[in-house]
Amino acid sequence: MSRTLSPISVPYRILERGGSIVFTALILSSGASRVFGPAGGLVGIALVGLVFLALIAYEVTYYRRFEYDLGADTLDIRSGVVSRRNREIPIRRVQNVDISRNVVQRFLSIAAVDFETAGGSETEASLRFVDFEEAKRLQREIGRLKRGGDEAGDDGRDPPATEELFGLSSRELALVGALSFDVRIPGLLFVLVSGSLPAVSSVIPLEGSVIVLALGLVGVALAVLLVAWLAGAAAAVLNYYDFRLTQVEDELQYERGLLRRYDGSIPLDKVQTLTVVDDPLKRYFGYASLRIETAGYAPGSGESGSEAAVPLASRDRVFALANRIESFGTPAFRRPPKRVRRRYAVRYLLVLGALTALLYGVDAVTANALPWPPYSPVPLALLAPVAAHLKWRHRGYWLGDHHLVTRNGFLRRRIKVVPYYRIQTVIDSRTVFQRRWNVATVTADTAGSLSLVGSDAAAVDVADADADGLRGTLATRLRESLAARRGWLDEAVDADTDDVEDADL
Repeated sequence: MSRTLSPISVPYRILERGGSIVFTALILSSGASRVFGPAGGLVGIALVGLVFLALIAYEVTYYRRFEYDLGADTLDIRSGVVSRRNREIPIRRVQNVDISRNVVQRFLSIAAVDFETAGGSETEASLRFVDFEEAKRLQREIGRLKRGGDEAGDDGRDPPATEELFGLSSRELALVGALSFDVRIPGLLFVLVSGSLPAVSSVIPLEGSVIVLALGLVGVALAVLLVAWLAGAAAAVLNYYDFRLTQVEDELQYERGLLRRYDGSIPLDKVQTLTVVDDPLKRYFGYASLRIETAGYAPGSGESGSEAAVPLASRDRVFALANRIESFGTPAFRRPPKRVRRRYAVRYLLVLGALTALLYGVDAVTANALPWPPYSPVPLALLAPVAAHLKWRHRGYWLGDHHLVTRNGFLRRRIKVVPYYRIQTVIDSRTVFQRRWNVATVTADTAGSLSLVGSDAAAVDVADADADGLRGTLATRLRESLAARRGWLDEAVDADTDDVEDADL
């Protein structure tokens, strides 16, 4: 049976666009006053009224022509005001059903529903807006149909058991905020403030100007860091307020958010990669985050996605949950050859040399207008060996019985867990500089959307001989895991067929 959007969606969508209507009214009124003189105000009001009536007519027509139908195999959506559009979305391709509600929508008991498929990282279809109970029904029914339900509705089965896997306590929420940092703020403030530095330096007296300017720059830097920390903390608390992760049969479901509430699903059989993320501060206090990526869609990449399956928890708790989703055990990482540390140190020194040369060039062109000496980066060369060692220490890979686990990064360390049967391609890449050091990078490409930006699991700077062996081992284990999985699926299908035959008898 076809269903329509909530009737409340019509006035809500009209009021949602009220801001643009008011802005248009101001522009039209001012323009009409210049063209028509004293009568221009009335002309502007008339034009705004026509635009408002056109908006009402469009939204009413949109509501009347929008229909959707959830069947046993497809989700059918028919929409369009000027041109008619019919879509059939196979249920088996639906990866995630995400529900989002802001404060006003929660008061009106309506919600937006997004359907994500394996076709890409963009939303396949959206419902703007349906009753919240209807949104939950769609989420529940699609999950049941994917688990083998015959048709939408009651199939006589008991409601699936729900188990809470993780809940964010008030203390943990406070830690999420305290350990969050908005990296966009420093760049934005630098652009805004940098233009005023020459003017500030021109009014500083020559005597002691370097010291005063240095102190001023330190004060500005601290202020920028404080603003970035406060912005990151506020965003994290608003995003992960009352975070809960539950398991319903073979599906994970999450809820989070204060001003905007998100309610989404993550099918376990579509998980491509698990990623444990931490940084030096989190590692010091023993905390980490867990991200889950499914085929073609990474939670958090969209408006209603969950950026982290677990935003923050103790390291042991995160690994226990990750092992529950994918039982990979305890990795024993194999690091790159020790000689690679020299390569990293040389790379850092070359970057510092290029930066110093650039500052000298700018200083010469601007007639010594830089507020700091051009050789300022040189002392950082003492830290190059330390940074190189830390980079080497936090890299490595491990081959488990059923999973490849890689580790990369120091300031933002990512431990990626990939089941062998999820690997699409094994890529062996060697840059000009890697060939000089006789090392290579072996990447396990998956169907996840993060692979589009080069964030696949990768064993970086592996010795040439080890890289050849690793590539061959991954290809072999991929074939073996696919064969074993096909056998397991065939047994499951046979078991289901036997159950149906017994029921008929």
